[in-house]
Amino acid sequence: MSLFRDDGVVLRTQKLGEADRIITLLTRGHGRVRAVARGVRRTKSKFGARLEPFSHVDVQFFARGSELVGRSLPLCTQSETIAAYGGSIVTDYARYTAGTAMLETAERFTDHEGEPAVQQYLLLVGGLRVLAAGEHAPGLVLDAFLLRSLAVNGYAPSFDACARCGMPGPNRFFSVAAGGVICGECRVPGSVVPSSEAIGLLGALLTGDWATADACEARHVREGSGLVAAYLHWHLERGLRSLRYVEK
Repeated sequence: MSLFRDDGVVLRTQKLGEADRIITLLTRGHGRVRAVARGVRRTKSKFGARLEPFSHVDVQFFARGSELVGRSLPLCTQSETIAAYGGSIVTDYARYTAGTAMLETAERFTDHEGEPAVQQYLLLVGGLRVLAAGEHAPGLVLDAFLLRSLAVNGYAPSFDACARCGMPGPNRFFSVAAGGVICGECRVPGSVVPSSEAIGLLGALLTGDWATADACEARHVREGSGLVAAYLHWHLERGLRSLRYVEK
């Protein structure tokens, strides 16, 4: 029997029995973890209110054996709120749908339980903080999060130099299979020719140039979002269920 303590973000919850829940979290030290929270669905439970999606929490786990992730699910025995991002996110449809897509993305990129994914964890915490604060349009925050999630997992797209030969940009064509923008010599079937403004926007979102991103016209934002969704779909091999509900 062992006690573990970690901080994490609640990704989703599932009902278990009459009063319990299975809580899925992305933690700083242990990656994705599923744990049982006893009695959290009871009306008088204050513990359960802290373990809702979008919550950033400090959690104590009780596990059988010397590893947190083992043959049986650990118990979540204590929880303290670090930041309740859900309060600001769930009251706005655009923020809520964007946030839900961010949680699903984080879970999909951490498919092996118990393996630390510190960069993905920090990216999610930062993304939810910005989304809850309303500093930028929810769609832009989501696309920036998706692009950076791809990057930290080894799938960074190129928006300047040719993804195949390295020819300096700007390059006209874009191919999800090739890894981003490509030159005329490297053009492959299925390539598209997006606007230079859309490519510039995606480059700005990837590097954190929010002044450029916030000034972009809505039509170019929609075009860029389509490219991000296609690129993400290619590398995840199936799309995000929550992405269809995001406002465009």
